Amino acid sequence: MLKIFFLLFITVPLLELYVLIEVGNGIGGLSTIALCLFTAALGGLLIRWQGVNTLLDAQKSMARGEIPADHGFHGLLLALAGLMLFLPGFITDTIGFLLLIPPIRQLIINRVMPIRQVGGQPQSDIIDVEIIRNEHHIR
Repeated sequence: MLKIFFLLFITVPLLELYVLIEVGNGIGGLSTIALCLFTAALGGLLIRWQGVNTLLDAQKSMARGEIPADHGFHGLLLALAGLMLFLPGFITDTIGFLLLIPPIRQLIINRVMPIRQVGGQPQSDIIDVEIIRNEHHIR
């Protein structure tokens, strides 16, 4: 796992630099910088909007007595999207904007935390039991 992070730490900035240079050659240096700043600002606004909506949905779930675990993962992925949009570059911006799409976030959550199914029914770690106490008094 450490090797993967190290590889990403080296390759992602190099790829970003390559893409920035190519875009800069195509549209100009100042336009490239302006586009990077624009995507960061737009992403910040979208993350704020979606973050507030996720928080409100989580509060509604808690009011119904449900555990908002799914909303927590959406919030975590929104934070990751914010980080990606804050980093300069078009590759990380693309990843950040993709993480702003709720169905894509849900797909990632389902991949990371698959719901176990037995016989087509979702299974959880909660077991519902009823205890019947039958007391016999000996005299």
